[in-house]
Amino acid sequence: MTQTYDVVVIGAGPAGYVAAIRAAQNGLTVACIDSWKNFDGSSAFGGTCLNAGCIPSKALLESSELFHRAGHEFAEHGISVSQPQIDIAAMQKRKNAIVKQFTGGIVQLFKANKVTGLFGRGRMLAPGKVEFTPIEGDAETLECTHIVLASGSTPIELKAMPFDREQIVDSWDALEFDATPKRLGVIGGGVIGLELGSVWQRLGAEVTILEAMDDFLFMADRQIAKDAQRQFKRQGLDIRLGTMVKSATRNDGGVTLAYDDKNGGGSLEVDKVIVAVGRRPNTEDLLAGDTGVRIDERGFIVVDHECRTGVPNVWAIGDVVRGPMLAHKGSEEGVAVADRMAGKYAHMNYDVIPSVIYTAPEIAWVGKTEEELKDAGTPYKAGTFGFGANGRAKALEQATGMAKILASTEDDQVLGVHIVGPMAGELIGEAVLAMEFSASAEDIQRTIHAHPSLSEVLHEAALAVDKRAIHGINR
Repeated sequence: MTQTYDVVVIGAGPAGYVAAIRAAQNGLTVACIDSWKNFDGSSAFGGTCLNAGCIPSKALLESSELFHRAGHEFAEHGISVSQPQIDIAAMQKRKNAIVKQFTGGIVQLFKANKVTGLFGRGRMLAPGKVEFTPIEGDAETLECTHIVLASGSTPIELKAMPFDREQIVDSWDALEFDATPKRLGVIGGGVIGLELGSVWQRLGAEVTILEAMDDFLFMADRQIAKDAQRQFKRQGLDIRLGTMVKSATRNDGGVTLAYDDKNGGGSLEVDKVIVAVGRRPNTEDLLAGDTGVRIDERGFIVVDHECRTGVPNVWAIGDVVRGPMLAHKGSEEGVAVADRMAGKYAHMNYDVIPSVIYTAPEIAWVGKTEEELKDAGTPYKAGTFGFGANGRAKALEQATGMAKILASTEDDQVLGVHIVGPMAGELIGEAVLAMEFSASAEDIQRTIHAHPSLSEVLHEAALAVDKRAIHGINR
């Protein structure tokens, strides 16, 4: 008997499972299909984010930062400890428990919201028809009114250095090391490369990050990126810009990386290599025949600003469509699409999507960079304030970095906020909310911030926009 639903979602990552739950909350019957398999062969919902990305990486970042602080900062607080030791197995066990808790939580959320969760392969056959191939058993056809394509993304593999899961690995394998490599090479100095490099550098690895771009964190505000780069260098991260890796040769002792740079190139001997050069959308074999859904030359599903594919009642969200590959972006697209399917109002503001790098210091931003405003010829004013003058940051022994606010000179509206420093990923929430409500720099100036708190840095940066900072010198 053919199963019929109002909505079938292909993919149960942050975009897909959120879309499924919201659609069910809107009174629609929903099935959500996912083919994720863990290394032990078990199936799980949550996609890359919960199983091999956002959640496990943050668990390791927290563990490694505590280890680093115990060995380098506790004495400043008057705390004497013997030389700290790291138990990698225990650290990994904790991480895995967190992952299992969250992926299991999705199963419970599906049950609570009456979403039918299906483990297996989903493929769109035609509008209103989805082929579901369970892990064990024969394929069957599900009929539905709406189809949501949310199949996520996967790490890019370089032809010159295919993954072997031992010496040359992707971001998932890099979360599963059972020992700290002595020498670790990271190809790619973006978000993933910096976070994974930071984890293993704190745990004792000699980390070299090889980045092809000439600018560090080219997508971030230049002033913030340069400040972050200086701090990473002091920590011991060897970040080499303008370095293009040509090949990787495996040998008994590890891997030899050959590269080109402005000095003519060279080679680097490492024990393991993490390839973190980006991700590509999972659209291979997602569509059967001529469904009418278009895929561009980079593999992304073509959609409009409302995530419509152009085929009636077929939607696409998350990493398989344009825009930043961020879990929260995909989740909000899922909510918006689920509301539109139910005939409700939906809102998705692509101009106010925050980005966060969970290193130490953290880096976070939302809106326009100073360079983007200059290139667009937009009149603006800028205010910065450092964590060095913030009492809470000093008490935390993390008084480095700054907050920067960019506002229009015409109407004072906040155009961008950029932070490098402690808890930047949490502080950016205030900026996102302010920009969502079209706040001015004066609005933030006149908002009372608790003292002592890290948020005071944002308050002072807003004051500095008009050269009115109280606890800093206005220039």
